[in-house]
Amino acid sequence: MMIQIENLTKLYSHHPVLQDLSLHLESDRIIGLLGPNGSGKTTLLKILNGLIRHYQGFVGINGKAPGIESRQMIAYLPDEPYFEDWMKVSDAIRLFSDFYPDFDTAKCLGMMQRFQLTKDMKIKTMSKGMKEKFQLCLVMSRHARIYILDEPIAGVDPASRDAIIDTILGNYEPGALMLIATHLVSDLETIFDEVLMMSNGQIILHENAEKLRAEKGMSIDHYFREVFKC
Repeated sequence: MMIQIENLTKLYSHHPVLQDLSLHLESDRIIGLLGPNGSGKTTLLKILNGLIRHYQGFVGINGKAPGIESRQMIAYLPDEPYFEDWMKVSDAIRLFSDFYPDFDTAKCLGMMQRFQLTKDMKIKTMSKGMKEKFQLCLVMSRHARIYILDEPIAGVDPASRDAIIDTILGNYEPGALMLIATHLVSDLETIFDEVLMMSNGQIILHENAEKLRAEKGMSIDHYFREVFKC
């Protein structure tokens, strides 16, 4: 079991963000994590990455609690830029190369070329979309066992989304588990093997993507809109 969660609860100021959540995820899957704002998706992803450490319940990454060892297995793309503005692209590449033994510099430079990004660019001069493309290049250049992507196409223009999706599909390690949180379901649903839906800190659905489409007689995007309509 690559990810095992049992009875996970996380409170903020006595308010439950995750409530008694249990989940088992196997390798060799691309899984869509769907839900409205405030459903607990980002909190869950941060716990898996060891960025939030105080919670109730059990979280296992290949049998071990999230920490230094699990971070070596996980390539994580957060939902916002995380490099300092003073840095150059080359500084960030060097940082990843030093920190992650599985980082492939040549692979990263190849992906950057597709997005017309160069090593001498300064982070502070890059647009939000450029920063997100660059961070994706870094994350997808790791030979990781788990890829966790939080809103990987939210900050890029619609014309670039196909290139982003191609980059994701063409560069993740075969046999790895990939977990993608997104609001842009229609753009990404065709690559999902499984779908998770969250609401109020709980998993309300975990289903095979094709089976879900067949049973509901509609796209995952359409079903998502039906479940979470106002």
